Amino acid sequence: MNFNKSLSWVAVVIFALGAVPSIALAQPGAFGGGYGPPLTVVSPPKVFATSDEHYNYLFEQAKGGTKHTINSVPRWDGLWVTAGNTHMDMFIDPPGSGFKGKVREGVLTPPYEAAYKERWRQQQELGEVQYDRLTHCEPPGYPRWLLEPYSHEFINLPQESYMINDYGPGIRRVYIGQEHKNVYGTHSWYGDTIGFWDGDKLVTHTKYLLPADFTRWSPMTSNQFESVERWELKQYPGGIDRIEVQVTFYDKHAFVKPVSAVYAFRRAKELEAAGHRVQHWECETSSNDFFQNGTTTSKLPGEEGFRDPRGTTLFPDLPGQSRDPIYNTTLPTKKE
Repeated sequence: MNFNKSLSWVAVVIFALGAVPSIALAQPGAFGGGYGPPLTVVSPPKVFATSDEHYNYLFEQAKGGTKHTINSVPRWDGLWVTAGNTHMDMFIDPPGSGFKGKVREGVLTPPYEAAYKERWRQQQELGEVQYDRLTHCEPPGYPRWLLEPYSHEFINLPQESYMINDYGPGIRRVYIGQEHKNVYGTHSWYGDTIGFWDGDKLVTHTKYLLPADFTRWSPMTSNQFESVERWELKQYPGGIDRIEVQVTFYDKHAFVKPVSAVYAFRRAKELEAAGHRVQHWECETSSNDFFQNGTTTSKLPGEEGFRDPRGTTLFPDLPGQSRDPIYNTTLPTKKE
């Protein structure tokens, strides 16, 4: 993996993590843990075959959801940073800290389990995964968005919620009280998210996602990855405000059965006091646009020197890795 193009990010990483106690890094991927009591996964009320079934059940239990106004909708003002998660507990047997555990068998489907064992081997033996798609300037995407350790904002309106992570940047929009829409018939990095309020809890349903991953040392996901989330703001002693996200993930290509985890965000009052603002990020990489004979032109697919902007993949045979499930185009297997 080439980290040269990531050097400009180092200062932001240090700033975001500098105040985190040592417990924060006790679990791989648990960026920012150690604020408030240990996170505990709350399993779904019953087993659901699909994310649609799960979401519709919660919607019916909430009798169509709470219809908030601009005055009553819960407000999650201020800046937020990640405050731990349990996602590695889904895939790694203890001890998982320090990348010492083994991949838990029977959670992932055979092809995804084999791919993850290779990723985990690289992380354990080499200290890093040899290819991280973020080095190609891809967005974190979802579900990786849930653990990226940078500043966040959450803006709730009666008809829509905006979830903003400055890394990428990554912006999720939750359409309250609506049905899923995919008018272009495509998938995207953050998919389509609908939701409803159950009192002060926000319940969301996300579909139509591009294949991504939980993070570089975690399993990959397919273009059939979906989720149901339950967001709730809680207060703890010591002035800790923590948003806890109970989430169940569905993926017919990657998982033997649905898996659940909890993620958290804490109010970053120290960043607010320092005057920090959510930043705009840029990522530069090779381009197919170039200046020639006094004009700007582009190399097209099939032309010599064309560089596929979608990057590459180390596991081209995994099902569900197409960036375009409609036309089933595939990623190149040769790394630039």
